[in-house]
Amino acid sequence: MTQASLPVLFLSDLVVLPGMVVPVPLDEAAQAAVDAARSSSDGELLLAPRLEDRYASYGVVASVERVGRLVGGGPGAVLRAGRRARIGSGVTGPGAALWVEVEPVDETVTEHARELAEDYKRLVVAVLQRREAWQVIDTVHQMSDPSAIADAAGYAPYLSDAQKRELLETPDVEQRLETVIAWTREHLAEAEIADKIGEEVREGMEKTQREYLLRQQLAAIRKELGEGEPEGAEDYRGRVESADVPDEVRAAMLKEVDKLERSSEQNPEAAWIRTWLDTVLELPWGVTTDDVNDVAAARARLDADHHGLDEVKERIVEHLAVRARRAERGLQVVGGRGSGAVVLLAGPPGVGKTSLGESVARAMGRKFVRVALGGVRDEAEIRGHRRTYVGALPGRIVRAVREAGSMNPVVLLDEVDKVGSDYRGDPAAALLEVLDPAQNHTFRDHYLELDLDLSDVLFIATANVVEQISSALLDRMELVTIDGYTEDDKVAIARDFLLPRQLERAAIDADEVTITDAALRELASNYTREAGVRQVERLLAKALRKAATRLATGAEHVDVDVADLKELLGRPRFTPESAERTSVPGVATGLAVTGLGGDVLFIEAGAHEGEKGLTLTGQLGDVMKESARIALSFVRSHAAELGVDPAFFDRSVHVHVPAGAVPKDGPSAGVTMVTALTSLATGRPVRSEVGMTGEVTLNGRVLPIGGVKQKLLAAQRAGLTEVFIPLRNEPDLDDVPAEVREALTVHVVGDVLDVVRGALEPVAVDETEGSASQAA
Repeated sequence: MTQASLPVLFLSDLVVLPGMVVPVPLDEAAQAAVDAARSSSDGELLLAPRLEDRYASYGVVASVERVGRLVGGGPGAVLRAGRRARIGSGVTGPGAALWVEVEPVDETVTEHARELAEDYKRLVVAVLQRREAWQVIDTVHQMSDPSAIADAAGYAPYLSDAQKRELLETPDVEQRLETVIAWTREHLAEAEIADKIGEEVREGMEKTQREYLLRQQLAAIRKELGEGEPEGAEDYRGRVESADVPDEVRAAMLKEVDKLERSSEQNPEAAWIRTWLDTVLELPWGVTTDDVNDVAAARARLDADHHGLDEVKERIVEHLAVRARRAERGLQVVGGRGSGAVVLLAGPPGVGKTSLGESVARAMGRKFVRVALGGVRDEAEIRGHRRTYVGALPGRIVRAVREAGSMNPVVLLDEVDKVGSDYRGDPAAALLEVLDPAQNHTFRDHYLELDLDLSDVLFIATANVVEQISSALLDRMELVTIDGYTEDDKVAIARDFLLPRQLERAAIDADEVTITDAALRELASNYTREAGVRQVERLLAKALRKAATRLATGAEHVDVDVADLKELLGRPRFTPESAERTSVPGVATGLAVTGLGGDVLFIEAGAHEGEKGLTLTGQLGDVMKESARIALSFVRSHAAELGVDPAFFDRSVHVHVPAGAVPKDGPSAGVTMVTALTSLATGRPVRSEVGMTGEVTLNGRVLPIGGVKQKLLAAQRAGLTEVFIPLRNEPDLDDVPAEVREALTVHVVGDVLDVVRGALEPVAVDETEGSASQAA
């Protein structure tokens, strides 16, 4: 084709490539161009795109196939695009149409273009297969002209008008094919990803629909079987409205029910709301048990369960007596503020602190719950977790009330001194509100976020070492000290409580084994040395196992007396050693208190030639080291009164406290150290039956100490008969059992010189003046 003039029709937002057949609405400009083409000899016109008010430099020569009405009823024409042409300058022509010069475009088809065409055909077939356009696939297979194959992209819906215009303005066949191949591959990659995502979405929807169908079928099956259906929002609303709960609690629960009704079953928050509602509904709001008002019967129950422990029993009986009188006068308010109590039972292991809590609950007619606090380091264990956390739960206090099923149970907080703290908070600080009768009527758990009245709960806390409890927490509890049992107490407990229990565990009848009181006393005195009776019970269990073996091998009856204990349990582990330890000068017997109760403590002093000074060993704390220095200073400054040769202090003095692997601290060994140093310096041994305790000052004053009852119990267990205690501790003797006071001669002293005079062996009549210093 040579250069010619043709009427031109610029199409807005439409790009026509060679080989395409397109319907065109006939507006004024299109009508003029069609009329001009039909009036010309060849009946052709030029179609060119006009995108974004830009005129193309290329177009297609098209022929008018038909003129008529479009589907919408307006006038239109069907045009068939032919060859590609380059647009030249405008010219004049007949009619109202716009005429331009067109220049033919030569297209050279190479062998590489044919290979590219085959590649593109395969890509087009892949696209059409995804769309299931099988008839079009046949048409594509029949095409052989590479240029026509490339221009067939004009029908591709995934190409934009700008991309189709780029193809129109690319006369080179190879370049056109490479461009459209790249675009088609991108489209296939995107389509594969979209199909994969769509498949996953469909699978998810199908799974959801399948679960929904199965749940509906399950509901129908349950209905046919007469079983309860899972509770929905309406069920919760009915339960909340009918529940006997405070108004503010009901309002909070109804707010959560509203959230549950607005959320779908697949929403994870729905499960959290149900768990919270179940937890709140399970709490015993307004449920209380009636206390036993018979004070005598309550005391009888306590005496039947435990031997001794009079102070604790009296405190519980007092509590019941006050509540009984308030009930008689109409002053009792169930769940009233401040009607509970917080008691701390402190004492060594094995004295019955934990079992006493359950006994108190039975005596009062209340529910009993034990909360173990040993090793708890997370504050959330007490106050609960926030509901924002997965797996959140209420704290142990709320769970204890729920477990008890009443708002006035007896809650035993076991091992409150073993509570620790770390980066998760301090549980002891969280207990401050729980154990404060003035605050716990509005206790707020982090999980519930509701006020819970704990003021009618009787809290009984147990601890071994009071010093390990924070002062703020200790101030909120009423301290009741359980210092341990005497030998008579241990024998009575073993006979009345431990022996029947162990006989039952060993499957032995009471008439098959006889254990004498003397054997029980030997167990308590020489086989164990503890404040409680836990080790006594273990040895009883061991003896009964041996007895059960004898009964199983033919014996009809087993008698256990003192002489039989060696064969059943081995030799005694503990024997009085004060006489042996204090047989040489420089050793004194002191009294101490540990986490296991009272114990005797031997202070040893020695001296040798060398640089004068004081050496301290035995893993002593700073306070105990200071007590040793004070003792040496006192002996040096009162050497004349004590009969000590001043030359003694020119030697190197060594003070040792045996059991070096056990840490020791405290000021109560001061008088013992003064006595030991004086004994060493004068050569007079300390009387073996004497024990002592008290803090000493530089002036020789004996200051009060703690744990007098436990120390006197330890003195009796160790076989001592005479004890020196500070003068200001004399009121503490009222708490010491009468049998201990009768077994010990207790001297109350205010001056350490009186201790030294009473504790050292008397000076021999024929002793020379210098013998003391020589012995030193």
